[in-house]
Amino acid sequence: MRIDAHHHLWRLADRAVRWPPPDLAAIHRDFTLDDLAPLLAESGIDGTVLVQTLEDEAETAAMLALAARAPVIRGVVGWTDLKAPDAPEAIARLARDLSLKGLRPMLQDHPDDGWIADPALAPAIDAMVAHGLAFDALVRPRQLGPLLTFALRHPDLRIVIDHGAKPEIGAGGTPGWRESMAALAARPNVWCKLSGLLTEAGEGGTEAVRPYAEAILDLFGPARVLWGSDWPVLTLAGAYGDWFDACRALVPPAHHDAVFGGNAVSFYRLGRA
Repeated sequence: MRIDAHHHLWRLADRAVRWPPPDLAAIHRDFTLDDLAPLLAESGIDGTVLVQTLEDEAETAAMLALAARAPVIRGVVGWTDLKAPDAPEAIARLARDLSLKGLRPMLQDHPDDGWIADPALAPAIDAMVAHGLAFDALVRPRQLGPLLTFALRHPDLRIVIDHGAKPEIGAGGTPGWRESMAALAARPNVWCKLSGLLTEAGEGGTEAVRPYAEAILDLFGPARVLWGSDWPVLTLAGAYGDWFDACRALVPPAHHDAVFGGNAVSFYRLGRA
């Protein structure tokens, strides 16, 4: 089974003036499952994980409703305010929908890099663990230290780092990125997505991505790396099929079944009610 472990869908009419901004003209339009379906078919993708893009439970509800009528969406990663006083109750309510497989706070642009290391998150995280939900870490390299504190505090929580933590590939790299990722990879509950890197590569393209992809595979091993397209954000840098083919060339063939499907099934428990 081939799984795209990270993509988005949106309609601008549902998003008011929020992201994506008009200056990102290539993605400032509707992207629906009808747009994605032929790309999935072309690359032989059997199922997907649909990931939130707004700090809004209404978007999560809409994604879950779509998953209920679109079998290709095997799981949803949604959002709720993890620091709200009623966060455990909100998580329990959302988890009643078995399509919900994880939650993702929007950490990458949060004004407080240490937000994720706050012990006040404990009630919400305990609820996530109790309901079998995973945690998507949308972080940048500067937030990897706090993320390590978080991962150490919650060893029973399955955590996946989105987009390799977005190293600044096009600017020559982020100092300390590999060392910080290595510390996280040493935690057995932390996984990593092979996704989003082409968007960070700038004009360097796939060849600039190669050492970062190889580092992720080396640090996390083929059993804890999940492939994702990050479509339609991907379209800022390249085409769906080209990214899929490039990653297939980067990952040793012996590990294709795991990285391009099996690991997503295991991490998100896609085959479990």
